[in-house]
Amino acid sequence: MTNNWMIKSHTFGNCNCTANCGCQFNLPSTNGFCQFVEAGHLVEGHYEDISLAGLNWAFMIIWPGEIAEGNGRELIIIDERADEAQREALRKIILGEVGEPGSNHFSVFNSTCVEVLAPVFAPINIKVDIEARTASLDVPGMIHASGTPIINAFNGDPFHIALERSSGSFEFTHAEIGAGTASVSGDLAMELDGSYAQFCVHHYDQNGLVAA
Repeated sequence: MTNNWMIKSHTFGNCNCTANCGCQFNLPSTNGFCQFVEAGHLVEGHYEDISLAGLNWAFMIIWPGEIAEGNGRELIIIDERADEAQREALRKIILGEVGEPGSNHFSVFNSTCVEVLAPVFAPINIKVDIEARTASLDVPGMIHASGTPIINAFNGDPFHIALERSSGSFEFTHAEIGAGTASVSGDLAMELDGSYAQFCVHHYDQNGLVAA
């Protein structure tokens, strides 16, 4: 029996691709391998009768080659404010253990991983302004990241790029694109500087993407 759940997250993600990230344009990755960090704030959410609203989450994966080739290593971080039941609910959702297989990006990405590290419970400080294409993310001792608009080299103004996915997406229907910088320490250490950043709403339930 499928568990009844739903999340609506304001999400910021940063990967090592250029602005035409292969995941979104059906292309190979920019560098022949992928690494990313992503985090969100749950403006709404529940797992059965357990409320998840107001909690934050983060996860990161490093693949040695293209995502489709697998061999990824994954780590998830869950808001330390979550109680035991909320922690387990978020763990299941972020690792793609509940819902239709392949129906959201958590499930798809996790299916390409050969190692999932033990979850970390920590303070996650995140602010995301999707329309402005700005974000800040801080997990003390682990992650420091920020997102900004891409700047037009000709006039210095913010350069607007957005993706519309009215069909065929397991992740979002609309995403704003910008630039991100991240420093991640620990088992999945990475340094990203001015690479692809995505600002979107992840709205999922047990059946998959909830269209905007």
